[in-house]
Amino acid sequence: MEPEETTLQDRFEEVIAADDKLVIQDFLNHQNISDVAELVYNNEDWECPIISHLSTHRAVSVFKILELPEQKRIIRNLPSFTTAALLNALPADDRTAFLEELPKEAVRDLIKLLDVEERKITLSLLGYPENSVGRLMTPDYVYVHESNTVAEVLDIIRRVGKNSETIDVIYVIGSNGELVDDIRIREFILARPETMVNELVDGRYITLKVNDDQEQAAEAFKMNNRVALPVTDDNNILLGIVTIDDVLWIAEEEFSEDIQKIGGTEALDEPYLDMPFWKLIRKRAPWLVILFVGELFTASAMSFFEDEIKKVLVLNMLVPLIISSGGNSGSQASTLVIQAMAKGEITIAEWLRIFNRELKTGLVLGGILGAVGFMRTYLWSFIQPHLYSSYTLQLALVTGVSVLGVVLWGTLTGSMLPIFLKKLRLDPATSSAPFVATLVDVTGIIIYFSVAFLFLKGTLL
Repeated sequence: MEPEETTLQDRFEEVIAADDKLVIQDFLNHQNISDVAELVYNNEDWECPIISHLSTHRAVSVFKILELPEQKRIIRNLPSFTTAALLNALPADDRTAFLEELPKEAVRDLIKLLDVEERKITLSLLGYPENSVGRLMTPDYVYVHESNTVAEVLDIIRRVGKNSETIDVIYVIGSNGELVDDIRIREFILARPETMVNELVDGRYITLKVNDDQEQAAEAFKMNNRVALPVTDDNNILLGIVTIDDVLWIAEEEFSEDIQKIGGTEALDEPYLDMPFWKLIRKRAPWLVILFVGELFTASAMSFFEDEIKKVLVLNMLVPLIISSGGNSGSQASTLVIQAMAKGEITIAEWLRIFNRELKTGLVLGGILGAVGFMRTYLWSFIQPHLYSSYTLQLALVTGVSVLGVVLWGTLTGSMLPIFLKKLRLDPATSSAPFVATLVDVTGIIIYFSVAFLFLKGTLL
């Protein structure tokens, strides 16, 4: 029998058992960063010692990819001198992203541990609006002037490049710090040493504004093949850069928030299992109350048609069939439109095209479901002949036409509501599937009984 393969965790436990600091350091420093992060997750009691045994550079690399709860725990339990070394070595943008998730009292204490220059940079970044590009950017980049030669540029890269977030792109600035161009490093490598920078400048560059929303940064990266984009103020003064890794984190957070909102809850700012119980209740209860109140209107709508229900009890049996079809179609349309808006595939200016498309879609889908509903009601009369008496055809028509109307209404409501919210500068994701379904439930009842009254007036009603 072949021996079982030794896992990373097994080897780590063997190293711990040796109780030799140098052996532990050597083991950790020879692992991939992602593997060390896995050890942190699997060994909560050892997460601080693991970080402490790493070189500062590797500790920073591991800390950056950890989830927020682990980061908080590590910073809370590390010795102050280790915390200071870790925070000072963190890139400014990653440090800012971490600090903005902490209580103000904790931020004040941690900022005191920073070097004077790092403290100045951090306070500057924290001064920008929450969720703005300014919070994402780093001041660690390589810049040159138009009057430099390529040889001088390469010397500058060698001198300061190791402290920069990336050297894939070099930034050309004017005498007042204004952005002139961004040039890929390959252009300098391929050019002759005596070539002047101004000979390589073409003025074609994309910038982010420091007060732009972070979602705009994600869209800019998606539309341009860049690993980094410059950030400027309203006067085109270069303030920093945003790199693709930060934008990917933001995109993941935005995606998670939208999924949670579509599910009918406020966005969770912590992992599900780490969120305090009562905080989770506060996140979920308001939407449930709103949806419950909405459903009360459904009961009110039914009470309005109380006489019709008393006369034709069979109408009450078909209510779940009718309103569920409208809620499902509305949820479908809402989800599709929200996703398309998030991906930049549609804008609110295209609302009429979307309306026309969903109008046709609602008619076709409503026709399909209406036909199914008609056939179900009509054929059921052969199984239970006494149920519909001699009014089978009328009741089948009520079912079919009602389903058509409700599905059409649900589709139009689900597609237009996100656009309406976006127009009001609200988050379209809040027009979640449960919210749309509740709204369509109320109107679906009105549509259903109005159609029933129209078809059955003078006979059953």
